[in-house]
Amino acid sequence: MTLSMLYGEPRVITVGAQVLGEALDRQAVPRREVDWRPPLPGASAALARVLADPRRESANATAVERMLSARPMLTGVRPAREALGLGAGEFFHAGPPITWERASGPMRGALVGAMLFEGLAAAPEEAEDLLASGAGITLDSCHHHRTVGPMAGVVSPSMWMLEVADAEHGGTAYCSLNEGLGKVLRYGAYGPEVIGRLRWMGEVLGPALAAALERCGPLDLRTLIAQALQMGDELHNRNRAATSLMVREIAPAVVEAAPDHAAEVLRFINGNDHFFLNAGMAAAKVSADAARGVPGSSLVVAMARNGTDFGIQVSGLGDRWFTGPAGVPDGLYLGGYGPHDANPDIGDSTITETVGLGGFAMAAAPAIVRFVGGEVADAVTATTSMYEITMAEHPAYQIPGLGFRGTPAGIDVALVARTGLLPVVNTGIAGRIAGTGQVGAGLVSPPAEAFTAALDALSDP
Repeated sequence: MTLSMLYGEPRVITVGAQVLGEALDRQAVPRREVDWRPPLPGASAALARVLADPRRESANATAVERMLSARPMLTGVRPAREALGLGAGEFFHAGPPITWERASGPMRGALVGAMLFEGLAAAPEEAEDLLASGAGITLDSCHHHRTVGPMAGVVSPSMWMLEVADAEHGGTAYCSLNEGLGKVLRYGAYGPEVIGRLRWMGEVLGPALAAALERCGPLDLRTLIAQALQMGDELHNRNRAATSLMVREIAPAVVEAAPDHAAEVLRFINGNDHFFLNAGMAAAKVSADAARGVPGSSLVVAMARNGTDFGIQVSGLGDRWFTGPAGVPDGLYLGGYGPHDANPDIGDSTITETVGLGGFAMAAAPAIVRFVGGEVADAVTATTSMYEITMAEHPAYQIPGLGFRGTPAGIDVALVARTGLLPVVNTGIAGRIAGTGQVGAGLVSPPAEAFTAALDALSDP
């Protein structure tokens, strides 16, 4: 045995240590690579119990099939007080539930702006005092009300909401209208221009879109998203194609239904490449919600951040949140901003990754690297790595550059724990000081403890 090892041709297996494999390759040593990573720390016992659950395979098949078969349709635009039953002093926000005391700068700024917009305070200082006291104020997570919101995600009664219905399973989800770029409420700004824009959106934009949709009928968002993926969008940080497709669909109806305001409405939408993002988020929300409530399923049905916490929800665990600290994205910064200006990750827009878009579809959007950093090869690697932690490939959302392979969809808590791979998220970066606005964009990883906590809950008999 010893002599054969000394004089025979070595047979080398490399596991995990990439630097060793590369050194052998440079020496032309044949080797077999085993793609293995240790599970997340402390997850082994719970992982064994979850993988042994006899319900798991069938439950996950049911849950992911519901998610992938959803048919989101944009059916209307309505005020939040009508669509969601919001009353005076009631506000929804992005991410897991949070109090004013723990809220970040952008979240606080958006809530102050919503108070001013609703006429509940005459000045920012008065709004802050009322929010701090909690008198007559109710804060709750958008996700608890079939709703999602970008960045701070604050929704107040007078804001107009996109209404998206699932034609397959019957669910409904909502998202606010996109304000555009610059100083906007979702980044915590609340100056006169922000409030003025919100009023215009309530008086002109919302009613015009509502009238147009009544005229042209529901808009098939699943088909539109599928087309946009093949035109270079990934539907989180790049929505240029999707916005263009949306405008093409609704423009004639806007002109017919709101002739007095058609030019300003279409000009506003045309000036904001992210206008479709909010419709896409509601489409993702209604699709993920279709997979909720399957006992024994380890499918992630929500990922969301409030600027302080990053939380997930799992199909088989009801409405419970599993959280960890939100991280600061790593990416490209605008102007003179840098990491010291960045707020921890914030927003409900990670619902796009939850259903196989955004960071999971970056291979479809090579231009995204100019926005979030890295190289085109990094975008492809990000997408292909996500097949390792997902249950399926989306039948409609396909990536031309991968031979029209479906995007990786249906995050499995057990696979995350077993591989140690965390979901890839690409995101905008908000300034930590309220009202700063967007300071950059990049990639961020969720906290591992959110997934291990969910795994523990799944393993608890």
